[in-house]
Parts: sequence; structure tokens; C-alpha cells
Amino acid sequence: MSPFRLTRTLPEDATDTALRADVLTGLTSTPKWLPPKWFYDARGSELFEEITALPEYYPTRAEREILVGRAGEIAAATGARTLVELGSGSSEKTRILLDALTGLRGYVPVDVSESALTQAGEALVAEWPDLQVHALIADFTGGLTLPGTPGPRLVAFLGGTLGNLLPGERAAFLAAVRALLSPGDALLLGTDLVKDERVLVRAYDDAAGVTAAFNKNVLSVVNRELDADFAPAAFDHVALWNAEQEWIEMRLRSRTAQTVKIKALDLAVDFADGEELRTEVSAKFRQEGVRAELASAGLELAHWWTDGEDRFALSLSVAS
Repeated sequence: MSPFRLTRTLPEDATDTALRADVLTGLTSTPKWLPPKWFYDARGSELFEEITALPEYYPTRAEREILVGRAGEIAAATGARTLVELGSGSSEKTRILLDALTGLRGYVPVDVSESALTQAGEALVAEWPDLQVHALIADFTGGLTLPGTPGPRLVAFLGGTLGNLLPGERAAFLAAVRALLSPGDALLLGTDLVKDERVLVRAYDDAAGVTAAFNKNVLSVVNRELDADFAPAAFDHVALWNAEQEWIEMRLRSRTAQTVKIKALDLAVDFADGEELRTEVSAKFRQEGVRAELASAGLELAHWWTDGEDRFALSLSVAS
């Protein structure tokens, strides 16, 4: 068997179909919204890589600190022979786990990007020639069937991406992950933690304006893919803390009254002067809240690790 396999579980036109549905639903809703997954074309991915290196953006560094310090404990606690990573992207942080999981036989990265999976998978089998990599082109929020792999399995969902899901979506996602787990399997989950509002807002509204460019990139994606005429300069980047929901919201605020035409949908969208389009929710968590959400999905929190400044957490849970 080849050490690298790629399986497509999404139809070829799934991305276009999902984008059309999200844009039509989101831009005809009140208030208007778009989901954050549409930030990530090639340019959006480059901008996000820049964001992770910004002094204001702590989550990537904090999570890496935990992984470096605790990978041995994660390996000992799980004894994993297969690592499944949801939303794997470049699989960069995965290398820390691969080094620690000495009994590992297989790695299953799951992502919607075929190019990211191929590039990462080929690099990994070059570094770990005994590792079987079976990449899945799939949307992990839309139901997932894993290939037959040896257990125990460790399912990793890193980067705080759970926070981009609304509460009902999180509950459905965690329940779906629980359904994937067999006795002895575990979930490694990254969650950004509630902290000082000023620290949080700066992380999503950096002085260099990189996050603003990243936020506006969603408009460029809609322009290119759906033949729309958004003028990104006609919108301002907004990041604010919703204390009641304990999440950051990123929005785009129209600088004037304007109408945007989306030819592929035969849609005209009116924006009032100052009207806002929500593009991301990034929920922040507390340990007791994470424990409760896991428990509701049939998962028991077994380990909780934070970085030295208690900014970010990795939790390990098992089927209860």
C-alpha cells in the first residue's frame, strides 16, 4: 500500500454549491452574515499565516507551547495508533504530536482543500516513511466516515476552531465526533479562553491591519467566485467583544449606502450607511463550560492543559 492516499468524500462541485447557499442565505438575512470558512482561499490562507505571527495574536503560540510541553503526556494518556485531524490545513502543529506518538501507525488529515492535503501529506510521508497517511477531502461539519484504521484513535481538533461554531452547531459537531469514537479513543480539543477584553479585541484588530485585510478577503472571494461587485474599500473592519455571549465578533461595516450585485445569484443586496455584515464569531471558553458541552455530547473531560499565562487550553476527553 502506498504511504499516502487521498480520498474525496465531497462532490467536485460541493464548494461552489455551499458558497452559493451561504451567500444567498446570509446576505438576505437580517442582520446579514457570512460564515468564516470563506476567508480561506489562497490569499486568505496567506493572510492568516501572517496573523499567527503578529504580536497581538497569541492563540497559535499559546497552543504550540502546550503541545510542546504536553505532547508526551498526550501520547501516554492515549496510546494512539491512529491520529485523525479535523481541519488539518498544513498539518504544521501535527508534527509535534507525530514525534511524541511513538506507537502511531496512521494519520488521517481531514480538510476541504485538496492542495493543502496533498502538499502536507507528501511532506509527512517523506519525514515519517513508516507512517500511513490517508487524507480525506471532506467537510468535518457535514458528517464524516473514517477509513478503517487501527485503534486506539486520537481525534484532534486544534486551533480554537470550535469557537467559530454557534452553540447549536458546536453541540451537533461534538455529538458527531462522539459517534466516531470507539472505546479507548479520545478527542484532543483546542479552545481559546475568556480573558481581558482588550487582549481579545487586539488579537482580532491588529495595528498592522492584517486582520482587516483578512476580513475583507471574503468579499474578494465572493467577487471572484460569484461575479459580484463588492468594493472592499467601501467597508471597514470591525472587531468587538460580546460579553453576554463571550465571543468576539468580526464584522464589515458599510461606509455608505450602497447596492452590491451578485450576478451568479441574480441578486442585488442593499446596504445602509453603517450597516454591518457579520463574518465571524470566535467564542472563548471556560473550563466548566467546555466540560459541560463535552458531557452533553457523551464525552468525559479527562485532562486539561493550559499555557503558562492561561490564555489557551487543550483538553483530552473520552467517551463516557
